[in-house]
Order: sequence, then structure tokens, then C-alpha cells
Amino acid sequence: MKHFRGGTSTLMNTIQRALLACMALACIAVLGGCKTTPARPPLRTVAKVDLQRYMGDWYVLAHIPTFIEKGAYNAVESYRLNADETIATTFNFNQDALDGPLKTYTPTGFVKNAASNAEWGMRFVWPVKAEYLITYLDDQYRYAIVARDRRDYVWILARSSQISEADYESLTERVRAMGYQMNLLRRVPHKH
Repeated sequence: MKHFRGGTSTLMNTIQRALLACMALACIAVLGGCKTTPARPPLRTVAKVDLQRYMGDWYVLAHIPTFIEKGAYNAVESYRLNADETIATTFNFNQDALDGPLKTYTPTGFVKNAASNAEWGMRFVWPVKAEYLITYLDDQYRYAIVARDRRDYVWILARSSQISEADYESLTERVRAMGYQMNLLRRVPHKH
């Protein structure tokens, strides 16, 4: 019996070492996935967003897309203010063509800074809330830019699917000034 206990103890030590090795590998994998980019200052959001005016349909004119929206056509983000002050969001687009299969996502927005209403968390999957910063909004609520401090994703939004080239260039210049890699920006095709 003494030999068996020693075998069990050895087995437990081996399992503990294997678990520690797995945890160490997981940490290395996570840290290895972190990019060591120079620190950038946080993006400045707009001073104040009137949530009622912001609600409704916004056409995604250009973006640096997340993995779910690569190949998006006719992309429209729609917002509706819920009674509990969360934001019901519907994101529709056609996949890979103007008449491609319709994709629909329904994340929930959460205002994180009630003083400005310009900082949201956007939850696609519980409990993760992705950063959503309204960094530009014109006085007439016709154009908006939604960005992230990491400068990984960005969305140029408009109330219409078609805008002038001058307005489009002005919006992309704002994105450039934020420090985004402009070669990653994709103009989203829309039906005329």
C-alpha cells in the first residue's frame, strides 16, 4: 500500500506540473498575441451626443472591418433607445455582393459616459462590451465617426448611402488624423 501511495503522490505531482506548464503556455500565447505598439493617447470623443437625435439608421460608408463584416455591402447600423437606457442595435448587410445573403447582428449598446453619451460599450456576446467611441458628429447629425482607442477598427457613418466626394474626403481625413492605417480603410458599396 505504501508503494501505491507513493505512486499516487508521484502521479499528482506530474499532473500539477503538467497543469502549470499548460497555464504557462496559455500565458505565453496570450502575451504573444499582444502587439507591442507605441502607446497612443486616447481618442477624444465629441463633447455631447443627443441620444434621441442619434437614434435611427446610419449607413456605413467606410470601415476598417471586424471579422464579421469583411465583405459587407449595403451596411446599415440602426439604433433604438430602450426604456432601460440601453441601445437596441441592428446591423444589417449583404455578404460579398450588393445582392449577397443578408446578415443581421443585434448587439446591445450601453452608454458608459452619461456626461457626453459619446462613449459606449457594444455587447455582441455576454459579458464582453466592445469599445464604441463617437469621435466625430456634425451639428446636423448627418455624419459620424465611430472609433476605438486601439485604432484597430473604425466606421464612417452617414444618414444617406450617398454623399459628396468632398464630404467623404473630409471624413477620411479625420480618420487619418486619429492615427489609423488608411490602407486598411474599405469603402462599403451601397445600392444607388
